[in-house]
Amino acid sequence: MDTAALAQFEAGRGRLASLAYRLLGSAADAEDAVQDTFLRWQAADRERVAVPEAWLTKVLTNLCLDRLRSAQARHERAAGDWLPEPLLAGDPMLDPADTFEQRESVSLAVLTLMERLAPVERAVYVLREAFSYTHAEIAGILDITESASQQHAHRARERVTAERRRGGETDPATARRVVEEFLAAATSGRTERLVALLTDDVTAVSDGAGLARRLLRYRTPERVASFVRGGFRPTAAKRRLAGGSPAFHIAPVNGSPAVLAVVDGRIVGVVVFGVSDGKVASLHGIAAAGRLARVAETWRRHRPDAPAVATW
Repeated sequence: MDTAALAQFEAGRGRLASLAYRLLGSAADAEDAVQDTFLRWQAADRERVAVPEAWLTKVLTNLCLDRLRSAQARHERAAGDWLPEPLLAGDPMLDPADTFEQRESVSLAVLTLMERLAPVERAVYVLREAFSYTHAEIAGILDITESASQQHAHRARERVTAERRRGGETDPATARRVVEEFLAAATSGRTERLVALLTDDVTAVSDGAGLARRLLRYRTPERVASFVRGGFRPTAAKRRLAGGSPAFHIAPVNGSPAVLAVVDGRIVGVVVFGVSDGKVASLHGIAAAGRLARVAETWRRHRPDAPAVATW
């Protein structure tokens, strides 16, 4: 491959990775899709490619759709079996993040909701909401009509909006303060305070540190508070599983405040919070090692603030 062609690809690599992450919900799968796109670019008759960015976007998007439609992916993503891979603030896969729609498209809540969309609906939603492609451009990328693109976008937006817990953004300082209060209550055993910090329709989902066969789901403030209190109660068995006694840091993950459990500079668990009207509306608990590889790598290059809870 000549230097110019390589430079063209590298100039768009970050955008392609961000698009693939939104489509697949997995940083590892997104990197694989970008590499497959690079191999297609190597083999292409590039003299016949009028607009490299459009060609690469089309190839990448359709490779992602193939992955979403595969039997293996359908099995892995069956209801109850899948959670998105969390990303720490500053990860380039979270870009672009200039608008509310762009930031929302990488939230764990919306990535999870998008699992309920058909693959083509998901692609249209991401291309339109996160990357501002026109319906004419989307039609060309997906080989559908412009009218079909509009219909898919309308249905996808309706479903995401209807199932999304709340509209609008919460001020980051307010959200962090709520999470700080929540962590203090969780680690001190004040269950009644935990309940008071939860919305009436709160939900929690956890991968059970990868030990459970299916995701663990909880509803109602009382059940969620009991689950959280149990999870944050220190025991010798939990310390053995974590490889030590973790410190708890608060940092943004996928645009939302999160508690990170860290042992010797190594992230062993992440709880991401959805905050609305001064209360916690949702929690996503992720501790399976396979889902933490990229966030752990980013953390190793990160200069964290002092932990919110230093000893456990």
